[in-house]
Amino acid sequence: MTWRRSALAFLAVALFVGCGDSSERGTDVAGGRVLSAPGARTPPLRAAHVHPHRHPPEQRSRSTPDRRSRSSPGRLTVQLTRRTPLLDAPGGRVVARLAPRTEFRSATIVPVVRRKDGWLGVISKELPNGRVGWISASAALLAYRTRWSVGVSLGRREVVVRRSGRVMQRFRVAVGGPSTPTPVGRFAVTDKLLTEDPASVYGCCILALSAHQPHTPQGWGGGNRVAIHATNLPETIGTAASLGCLRAPAEEARRLVRMVPLGTIVTIRA
Repeated sequence: MTWRRSALAFLAVALFVGCGDSSERGTDVAGGRVLSAPGARTPPLRAAHVHPHRHPPEQRSRSTPDRRSRSSPGRLTVQLTRRTPLLDAPGGRVVARLAPRTEFRSATIVPVVRRKDGWLGVISKELPNGRVGWISASAALLAYRTRWSVGVSLGRREVVVRRSGRVMQRFRVAVGGPSTPTPVGRFAVTDKLLTEDPASVYGCCILALSAHQPHTPQGWGGGNRVAIHATNLPETIGTAASLGCLRAPAEEARRLVRMVPLGTIVTIRA
């Protein structure tokens, strides 16, 4: 395993929750915690690099984050091309600086959910659940449109993927357990990751989200990021068994990672 793959594997351990059974708290790894059953393998990971200009087809045409682009179809997403201040309000306090690449080396692409006087309100993993951050519309960025959206029903334990309102994919998932429920709200896809071990706790692949798990177990030393991913425990699909992540059948997870672009909004409802 190369140093880069080792680093990605460690980041996955440190960042993602919900990969193991909610009753089994995992094993220590490098000062953190593997959110999986004892003895489970954590695989090397690599970003599923897909240039936003080429995937999906509707993102081939650039738009600009100005008033004219509001009439274009689909949701506006922006790709950061240099380090960009993220503010708590238009013209407000800097709360983070967004790098052009994520910790998994994916392009940083965020959805625009509000606009005000030359500022773009975006969803970012750097913020708590439910918060909108603001970047300048004149920042160094590329803007695109996407017609994709993902909806999650925790009650039905189901994920529905749509393009232009048309259902493209529907599948059952495992959701967070009673003491570690999957958070609800509006989030964004931050990374698309492939593992090199389909038998791992993540299965073949991971769709990482901006969502954070606010109910990590007491004394937990690992991360709190939430993802939709495949699993080595397919028998748990359709149950409330995770620490917050959504476990999907392997083939559905592969298709999800293949289709859904970075910056897609994922709405999770009770």
